[in-house]
Amino acid sequence: MLLQSLRMTRRDWRAGELRFLLVALVVAVASLSSVGFFVDRMRAGLNRDANQLLGADLVINADQPVDPAWRAQAQRHGLQLAETVAFPSMAIAGEGEQAVSQLASIKAVSLGYPLRGKLTLATGKDGAEVEVRDIPAPGTVWVDQNILSALGVNVGDALQLGDAVFRIVNVISLEPDHGASFMNFAPRVMLRLSDLQATNLIQNGSRVTYRLLAAGDPAQVASFRRWLQKEIARANVKGVRLESLESGRPEMRATLDRAEQFLSLVGLLSAMLAAVAVAMAARRFMLRHLDACAMLRCLGMTQNQVTLMYLSEFCMVGLAGGLLGIALGFGAHFVLLEWLGSLVSRQLPPATFTPAVQGLAAGMLLLIGFAIPPILQLRNVPHNRVIRREQDAPQPVTLATYVLGLGAFVGLLLWQSGAPQLGLLTAGGFLGGFAVFALIGWLGVKSLRALRSRIAHPSWRFAVTALQRRTGATVVQIVALSLGLMALLLLTVIRGDLLAAWRQSTPPDAPNRFVINIQPEQRDEIAHRLAQAGIADPLLYPMIRGRLIQVNGTPITGQTYVEERAKRLVDREFNLSTMRALPPQNEIVAGRWLDDSGAQASVEEGLAKTLNLKLRDRLRFDIAGQQVEATVTSLRKLEWGSMRVNFFVILNPKLMENMPQTWITAFHLPQSKSAVIHSLTRDFPNLTVIDVGSVIRQLQAVLDQVIAAVEFLFLFTLASGVLVLYAALAGSQDERIREAALLRALGATRGQLSQAQWIEFALVGSLAGLLAATGAAVVGWVLAQYVFNFEWRFSPVVWLIGLAVGAICAFIGGWAGLRNVLRQPPLQSLRGN
Repeated sequence: MLLQSLRMTRRDWRAGELRFLLVALVVAVASLSSVGFFVDRMRAGLNRDANQLLGADLVINADQPVDPAWRAQAQRHGLQLAETVAFPSMAIAGEGEQAVSQLASIKAVSLGYPLRGKLTLATGKDGAEVEVRDIPAPGTVWVDQNILSALGVNVGDALQLGDAVFRIVNVISLEPDHGASFMNFAPRVMLRLSDLQATNLIQNGSRVTYRLLAAGDPAQVASFRRWLQKEIARANVKGVRLESLESGRPEMRATLDRAEQFLSLVGLLSAMLAAVAVAMAARRFMLRHLDACAMLRCLGMTQNQVTLMYLSEFCMVGLAGGLLGIALGFGAHFVLLEWLGSLVSRQLPPATFTPAVQGLAAGMLLLIGFAIPPILQLRNVPHNRVIRREQDAPQPVTLATYVLGLGAFVGLLLWQSGAPQLGLLTAGGFLGGFAVFALIGWLGVKSLRALRSRIAHPSWRFAVTALQRRTGATVVQIVALSLGLMALLLLTVIRGDLLAAWRQSTPPDAPNRFVINIQPEQRDEIAHRLAQAGIADPLLYPMIRGRLIQVNGTPITGQTYVEERAKRLVDREFNLSTMRALPPQNEIVAGRWLDDSGAQASVEEGLAKTLNLKLRDRLRFDIAGQQVEATVTSLRKLEWGSMRVNFFVILNPKLMENMPQTWITAFHLPQSKSAVIHSLTRDFPNLTVIDVGSVIRQLQAVLDQVIAAVEFLFLFTLASGVLVLYAALAGSQDERIREAALLRALGATRGQLSQAQWIEFALVGSLAGLLAATGAAVVGWVLAQYVFNFEWRFSPVVWLIGLAVGAICAFIGGWAGLRNVLRQPPLQSLRGN
C-alpha cells in the first residue's frame, strides 16, 4: 500500500494536483515558525543572561534607601552585597558660554559591583572590547558612546555632574543589569558610589532607584528571599520589588510576552487564511479524484485501502510542506531580527528545535484536520460512479469531521498563542470579521443582478453572470482578500494617518521641555531667567512625592486591586502638588475645587476610576515619613495630550505648607534658544531637563522598527489571502473550462471571454479593496477615538489604495488560477464531458 501511495503521489504531483496544497502549507508554517524562532531565541537569550540582567542572584529594587536592617540580615546569611543608585540628571561639558548639556542616566556603584556578570568596556582607537571586574576610580566616570557624541567630548575630557567635575576614562560597551535599550533612552554615566554625595544631585523629590544586590549560595539566597518577603508583608512596605534569577527582569519578560502575543497574532491570521486555502484545495482534490477512486474500487480496492492510500499521500505532502515552511520561517526570523535593529541583541543563542517541531506539527494538524473530510468522502465513492456520474451527499460522519477539523484548528491557535483567551479571541474575531465581510460581499454580488439587464457589452454580461452563478466561491474570494489587505492597510496607510492626527492634536506651541528638581530657593531666579529668555508666563508648580497608603481608613497594597495598572500605581509614589487656582486645561467634572476649610484633595478622574475612588473618600498619603489625610472634594478631567504639567492628585495649600517639595515647569522652547537650557544647567547643576521632543523621536524610531517587522509578517497574511483567491478560482476551473467551451461553441470569441475574466477579477479585487479599506478605517477610528483620544479624519487615499491593491492582487491570483481556461480547444472540452 505504501508503494501504491508513492506512485499516486508522484502522479498527482506531475498533474499539478498537490502543488497548491504544498504552497499553502509552506506559507502557514513559515508565518508561524518565523515568529516561533524569533521568540525562542529571545527567550533563550533572556535565560542565558539572567544573571547579567540582574548583576546578582537577588536584587532589592526600591525608591527609598534600603533598610540597613535588611543589609545586616543579608550579611548574616553569608551573602555578598553591592549597591547601585540610579536617577536621571544633566551631564554638562565645556565651560562658560561654550557649555552644553545632555540628559543622562546617572548610576553610582559600590565596590564589588557587579556580583554576577562582567562589565565590558570599549578601549583603544580600534574599539576593542575588554571585560573588567572593577568600577570607576575616584574622580572618574565611565560613559556610553552616546554621551561623547551628544556633548562633543572624548575620553580624557571633563564632565560635570551637579557640583562635581569628573574625568571620562572609559566607554561602556556592555553593562550588567542595564536592561533592554528601549527601556533606557538616556545614555549612561557611571561613577563610584562614594563620589555621589559630592555632586549634590539627590534632593528632596528626586526620582531615585536604590538597588541592593546580593549573591551567594542558592540556599542562602532563597532563605534570605523568604525572610524579605515576610518582612515586607509584615510591615506593608511599599515601593520595593524583589528580582531573582527565576523572575529575571519582570518588565523585560512582560515586554517579551506582549511582543510574542502581538507577533503571534499576525502569524495566526496568516495561518487562518492559509487554513481556508488548504480546506478549499483539499476539497478540489477530492472532486477531481472521484472517478479515479471509483475505478480503484472496481479493481478490488477496499474502503480502508482507499483511505490509507490518500491519507499517506496527504501525510507526505504535509511533511514536505512543513519542512519547507520551517526552512522559510527560519530565514524570515533573521529579517525580523534585522528590522528590529537595536531593540534586540545580535548575540543571541542559536535557535532550538522546539519552533521547528511546533511548525511541523502545525502543518500536519492543518492538513490532516482539513483533509480528513474529503478523504472520508473518497472512501465512500460507489463502484457505479464509473457509469453513473452522480455524487452522493456527504454522510453525517463526513460532515462531523469538518467540526473535528475546526476543533483541531482552534486547538492549534490555543497552542501557538500560549494563551487560551488570546487564541479564542483571535478565532472569534477572525470568524466575526469573516461573517461581516461575507455578508457584505454576498449583498454586493446580489446587487449586480440589477445591472445585468442594463449592460449591453457581452464581456461585462459574461463577467456578472459568472460572479452570480458561483456566489459562494466569489464571496470566499472577496472575504479572504479583504482580510489580508485590511491587516496590511491598517499597518501602513492607517498607521501614517494615526500618527499625523496625533501630531495635529498637539498644539505647535505645546511644551517641549520639562525642568524638574527645582529647589524652593531657586524658584524665583529660574522663573526670572525664563521670562528674560522670552518664555511667556512660565508656570512653576510645586511637586511633592507621596505614597497612597490608606483609603477610608483601610490600608491598601498591590493585592488590594486586580487590575495591573492599579497594582503598579499603589506600589509607587505619586507626584502630588498643591495650588490655589485650578490649573489650565483642567476641568472639574464632579464636586468643587479646593479651599482651606479642611484637608481636601482633587483627583484626576482616570485615576479615580482605576483605584475606585469617589467623592468624600478619605485618602492617606505617606510623604517623606509624614502622614497626611485629605477628603476627595473634586474630580478633574485632564488633557494629557497637551504636554503640560499635570498631576494625579492636588492637595490644598494649607495642608501642604510644611511638606518638603521641589518645583517643576514645562514650556515651549524654539530650537534657536537652546542656549537657555545650557545656561540653566550650567548655573544650576541639580536641574534635570527633559527634552520631550527628543524622547518622542526615540519612541517613534522604536515604533517604526516594530511596525516594519510586523509589516514584514503581514506579507505572509497577504500571501495567504491571494492563495485563498487562487484556491477559489482554481476550484471552479473545470466548470469554467466547460462554460468557456460552450460559450465559444455558441459564438463567443476568446477575446470576449478573456476580457470577461479580467472584468471579474477587477470587480472581486475592487470590492475586496473597498471592504479592506473600510475595515481599516473603522479600526483606525476606534483606535483614535477610544485609545488615543484625538480627532480622526478619514482619508480618501485609503480607499484609493485599497481599490488599486485589491485589483492588483485579484489580477495576480486570477491569472495564476485561470490562465489555462481558454487555452483548451472548445471541441476537446465538450468531448471530455
